[in-house]
Amino acid sequence: MNLEEYKQRTEAEKDWAPGWDAIDTEMERLYPGQQGRHYGTDMMARAIFGGDQYLDGYTVYEANDGHLHIVTYGLSELYTNEKAFGGEWSKWGYEMTFRLPMCQESEYMWVIDMLANMARYTFKSKRFLEPLQIISGGGNPIKKDSNSLLTGMIVVNDPDLPGTDTIHGRLDFLQIVGIIQSELDTITKDPAQAQKLVNMMKQNNPMLITDLSRSKSYI
Repeated sequence: MNLEEYKQRTEAEKDWAPGWDAIDTEMERLYPGQQGRHYGTDMMARAIFGGDQYLDGYTVYEANDGHLHIVTYGLSELYTNEKAFGGEWSKWGYEMTFRLPMCQESEYMWVIDMLANMARYTFKSKRFLEPLQIISGGGNPIKKDSNSLLTGMIVVNDPDLPGTDTIHGRLDFLQIVGIIQSELDTITKDPAQAQKLVNMMKQNNPMLITDLSRSKSYI
């Protein structure tokens, strides 16, 4: 599609959201026929209208091996924007994902709140996430008001979503994975240990599912 065709379709389809479609295409490839549970943020609470919500929504999928897979919508260019057409990166160039054991809706809403906070930080600080980046929870569990030993996070490329080239530029999927304090401390002292940690975790947890009950340290 060239720019003129892009303009024509934008004019003909007022609700066209090519970036949103790009995410849906990747998730449909991964979970064919599954609708997923979508949670849209309140329109008037979005930052574009002066609110504090920097994402437009989240969708939760059920993976075949019995875990939940959450993806965000809003860090990439979702809607038509002639200035974004043909760019190198689609806005921030990624969407976030998160995997956790199968559970009820009330038990995973904390993940959505956490991803919302991370998106808010990105937009306000103008600092994007990168693979093998670590995020400290300041010694506190990543799930507030829990006794989980996971007090930090590491960013990885989602094992099942290699990313795609969209009309607005490159779109990657960065997965957030919970880690315990000793792992966080080790990587802080020696960043070269980050890839080693990911490789070791994948040996018995290939999808890098975050289990709040984990107490074993991999490094």
